Amino acid sequence: MTMFDRVLIANRGEIALRIIRTLDRMGIASVAVFSDADADAPHVSAATTALRIGPADARRSYLDGEAVIAAALAAGAEAVHPGYGFLSENAAFAGACAAAGLVFIGPPASAIETMGDKIRARAAVEARGVATVPGIARPGLDDAALIAGAADVGYPVLIKPSAGGGGKGMHRVDRPGDLAAALAQARREAAAAFGDDTLFVERFVAEPRHIEVQVLADTHGEVIHLGERECSLQRRHQKVVEEAPSPLLTPVQRAAIGRAACETARAVGYTGAGTVEFIVSGSRPDEPFFMEMNTRLQVEHPVTELVTGVDLVEQQLRVAAGERLALGQDDVRLDGHAIEARIYAEDPAAGFLPTGGRLIAVRWPHDVRIDAGVEAGTVVGSHYDPMLAKVVAHAATRDEAVTALRRALADTHLPGVLTNVAFLRRLLAVPAVVDGALDTGLVDREAPGLAVFPTPDAAFAACALHDLPATTGAWRADGWRMSGARGAVLRYTDPDAEPVEAGGDVATVRLHADGLTATVERGGDPRIIRLPDLAGIEVLAEAEGGALWVLGPDGDHRIARRTAARRERRSADPGLVSPMPGTVVAVHADDGAEVEEGAAVVSVEAMKMEHVLRAPAAGLVRIAVAVGEGVSRGQQLATVAARGEDA
Repeated sequence: MTMFDRVLIANRGEIALRIIRTLDRMGIASVAVFSDADADAPHVSAATTALRIGPADARRSYLDGEAVIAAALAAGAEAVHPGYGFLSENAAFAGACAAAGLVFIGPPASAIETMGDKIRARAAVEARGVATVPGIARPGLDDAALIAGAADVGYPVLIKPSAGGGGKGMHRVDRPGDLAAALAQARREAAAAFGDDTLFVERFVAEPRHIEVQVLADTHGEVIHLGERECSLQRRHQKVVEEAPSPLLTPVQRAAIGRAACETARAVGYTGAGTVEFIVSGSRPDEPFFMEMNTRLQVEHPVTELVTGVDLVEQQLRVAAGERLALGQDDVRLDGHAIEARIYAEDPAAGFLPTGGRLIAVRWPHDVRIDAGVEAGTVVGSHYDPMLAKVVAHAATRDEAVTALRRALADTHLPGVLTNVAFLRRLLAVPAVVDGALDTGLVDREAPGLAVFPTPDAAFAACALHDLPATTGAWRADGWRMSGARGAVLRYTDPDAEPVEAGGDVATVRLHADGLTATVERGGDPRIIRLPDLAGIEVLAEAEGGALWVLGPDGDHRIARRTAARRERRSADPGLVSPMPGTVVAVHADDGAEVEEGAAVVSVEAMKMEHVLRAPAAGLVRIAVAVGEGVSRGQQLATVAARGEDA
């Protein structure tokens, strides 16, 4: 088989752009697909050809295999690259591509099917001598069998669904008396997420570290590994920061876990690029246990590319075209250290709820790798995963790489959308992270102390300087000195802080006539700010909504001008407002009904996350939205008035 002339990318965002870069370099035409929500997305304009495949709802566009295949055939593509997510690990889609005469750039459908069932996967790798976490894992186990088996496994145990991933349906259980209830909850969650409530139970590994190995396999029987990635920095089982190589393993341990990964690939006749995931005890790194295999390219693949110099997308294309691997195991060399941070549209201070909006500017750092799917003007909506980009640093040592990534994040600005950038910078400064003493629970333990991101006084002073020309014509800027007016006073507030009435979110800025200083007062605590010190701070205004964004060395801050209407807001607001842009997926109470305090009223879903809004007090509920309606962050969805009051 010769190399492809035209490849369709069945994905969107940063991974679509990443694949297009390699296709361009290899002289292969790229075909992008897009939903209505992505008509103006960067990957659409970057591709050679782009075709619409459906509405914003992913189930009717990116997850519609028939529409994707029809687009590939219409565009004259010979192959389909699924990227990751969406249809990338869908065995039926891989088979449908083959039936349509298209090459699926991934492993055989049989490998996807086996590795998609964790119970079958355990059996397959155990047959090749690969160690798995001690547990009870057979098809059709009922709760009684799982409870009996857990006693032999030993507590604590971890309940896992056989289908799916991403942490859904996983529960740690420390005591036998808690297992029955946890199994019932896990079955409900697994059935809802994957349509399959099959469960199994494993021993919970102490000091758990998540280490994965990148493998490459061709259609001629050659299988190699490209070293490992440390992915222990996770929040709720979702990876946040990844690095290569792992700071835990010795060269001997690295070779051993690599051999186990290659045997795993051979167990299912794997071809292409794949990742074998292991759970490793921090105190016993010489005993890796197989967890699962991701039968696709990984989000974190850039760190492996940087330390090995191997373009994994190119290797996928060459294997799919029937070529032999051009390198053997002895050719693989690890050069230095790479570390990656995932940038999400989310609000750490609000429990990491998804956010959204229009990016009014994009500022990327230099001297690092940026894999991004957004640009200035991009509207970040609620239809898809909230990951916007990845920032990846590479250096000779781990210490240098971590330092470079922190510096790069300080130069990363995405005004218009609240993100986790500042949270990531704080996380990388945690002593255990600096020292490489990682485990999968570290981020969740540290998150409460890292998520709060107070707006500094200097940000409010910078807003006042930005607003000054529109506030009064009496002031005239001459360098940093201003003259002609006295006592200019401007007021601002954090639009995302509550409650407004407490006054802690209100900042009063007095610009002094000397033109060199300002006083910022918040909650009765005045501070003097030197205006020359604001030279490195940039202020941008939203075209819609009028909020100001302050871009400084400590991150981005969203600030609103104080208005009389906001000052007059009632202290006991009965309104339930959406914490994120999204879609109403459920209305739990009838309009005009009586509800008790804590009762579910409305559920909003965005970016794979559902949030239930509950009654703040007992009273009469008034519903302002309907199921299926799109809502914005801060939009009032319902009101609950105490009995005897108007709603």
